[in-house]
Amino acid sequence: MTTQRSSGQYPSEHTVVRDGVRLLCRDTGGPGRPVVLLHGLAGHGGEWDTLVARLGPGHRVVTVDQRGHGASERRPGDVSRAAYVADAAAVLTTLGLRGAVLAGQSLGGHTAMLTAAAHPGLVDALVLVEAGAGAADPGLQAEVGGWLDSWPCPFPSPEAAAEFFGGGAAGAGWAAGLERRADGWWPRFDRDVMIGSLAENARRDFWPEWAKVSCPTLVVLARRGIVAPAELAEMLRLRPDTIAVSIRDVGHDVHLEQPGELARLLLGFLATRPAP
Repeated sequence: MTTQRSSGQYPSEHTVVRDGVRLLCRDTGGPGRPVVLLHGLAGHGGEWDTLVARLGPGHRVVTVDQRGHGASERRPGDVSRAAYVADAAAVLTTLGLRGAVLAGQSLGGHTAMLTAAAHPGLVDALVLVEAGAGAADPGLQAEVGGWLDSWPCPFPSPEAAAEFFGGGAAGAGWAAGLERRADGWWPRFDRDVMIGSLAENARRDFWPEWAKVSCPTLVVLARRGIVAPAELAEMLRLRPDTIAVSIRDVGHDVHLEQPGELARLLLGFLATRPAP
């Protein structure tokens, strides 16, 4: 692991290397309870910046650019669910994030859930944002592939990209993940890596892993989100102690559209958990 100085609300950046794959982590530092945030597919750690600012000095917050995304390894050889989970565990152990709260949005939430199931000693509490246990979806790769193919790359400007992604805070959040090249603004990921990362979710469910999670769990969903009521009902049947909250008038990118409400829910949930 190498560490370098950063700027803004992240005093330091860490490069965690696992099995030859570089993972960039931004760290607010400080002695507070650690909260680790995992973005969704095709995303980047900067999506959490507004939420991070609202978590305040009481927590040490670490955001991760996951493999294949952002400033981390762009073309890792392994994009299995197990690889993503091993990465999350490596971040927790390498950075010494004892008693961490692990939170993730969308596929990042799925990774967080699998990590809590596989490494119960590393995760003190789990927060899933617009993420479920992962019912099998055979059409998932084709659907996401079609969406990625619709991006009119390169974008002429971040403003044009933000408008394409729906405008507002959500559009700006997506646009912030682009990189500038000579001919315009491009995604910081490759399409085949994204589609490959969804292969297991397309062919099987993850109910056994969800049932194995033993730590307190908060599930935050959007009324216009992607988690079906039947999936949530099964999650609550298998783990009735799960806390589930639905936010009105937002879509799948609830962490971008309503970071204040998400921070309120997360801080309230953390207040019920004694610090390790």
